[in-house]
Amino acid sequence: MPETKTRTRKLTPRLIAGGAAAAVVLLCGLAAAPWPPKLSGNVTGDAALAERVRPLLTAPANQVSVAWIDGDNVRYAGFGADELTEYEIGSVSKTFTSSLLADAVERGEVTLETTVADILGKDLTDPDAEIGTVTLAELASHRSGLPRLAAGIDALPSLLVGQLLNRDPYTATPAQILTQAQSAGLNNRGAVAYSNLGYAFLGQLLAKAAGTSWEELLAERVLTPLALKETYAPVTAENLPDGAPTGRSAAGRPEGAWTLEGSAPAGGIRSTAADLARYAQAQLDGTAPGAAAMEPQWGDGDRRYGLGWVTEERGGREITWHNGQTGGFWSMVALDRESGRAVVMLSNVAAGQEEAVFELLAGGPE
Repeated sequence: MPETKTRTRKLTPRLIAGGAAAAVVLLCGLAAAPWPPKLSGNVTGDAALAERVRPLLTAPANQVSVAWIDGDNVRYAGFGADELTEYEIGSVSKTFTSSLLADAVERGEVTLETTVADILGKDLTDPDAEIGTVTLAELASHRSGLPRLAAGIDALPSLLVGQLLNRDPYTATPAQILTQAQSAGLNNRGAVAYSNLGYAFLGQLLAKAAGTSWEELLAERVLTPLALKETYAPVTAENLPDGAPTGRSAAGRPEGAWTLEGSAPAGGIRSTAADLARYAQAQLDGTAPGAAAMEPQWGDGDRRYGLGWVTEERGGREITWHNGQTGGFWSMVALDRESGRAVVMLSNVAAGQEEAVFELLAGGPE
């Protein structure tokens, strides 16, 4: 074989920079790649409660915070987290919005039979449209006939891009929510059909009736009276503090923060196990603003609905609850009102742990 000459290539600054950039891209790709969520072995708080909870966590999990409430007694346990770790609570936010409704009723500002037209008045898009006759009670109990999500041309791109890029799919402003809900059309009104759009609409209607924003109304009438100092609704990404935690999908994909903007009344609150334990205690003892929201008033098979809250029989006991999920978090608050007990559970992985909550509430912490 003929001899082959080899050539050496000098490493210029441009090549070095290019290689460094490629390494950064590779590292970022590895950091963003899915990894199977694994429950943290770093246990905090009540060791006995943690050992009780650990085998109940059958869905993917990484960081989990738990609160067991029995009257004035609260016990906390965590895996890679504690009672002060911040989470997106998703649709548990709906119970805060329903509290605002019940509180506004108690104040005499609205009634459960107040209609969309009563609040929007001349701002109603079509005075003859059926949406104008929908009541606040129908919106709060998912009986309005509105679809789960807005499906107009201005809503679909955001939903699709959010799913594809693992970021917040809800970008409509409060004004757009008012428009989208009015143009969505109603289907099977009177039957229970879970609607994020309906709750976003409800929250923006309550804000309009009060002459303020939903997040300001929330802070003034629920968060401040209950001293929920670590609970807030950022509404936009710009309002998130530096270092605000983000979570992962059940498959392990990193997810961007969800702030939901105009849809925040349906799922845009961030909180901690400690604050939600205080919130649960106030619901149990009736001191929460708008605590009447929990009372079941409308039936749907084995489940009965109050304003947002669901009540059903579990193991011979009536349990009132709501869960929530965003792109990277899962949450649940469940209450046994008769015994004065409750469980709060929060996870930074978007995978449901509902049965764990129900079993813990039924069997106790030990």
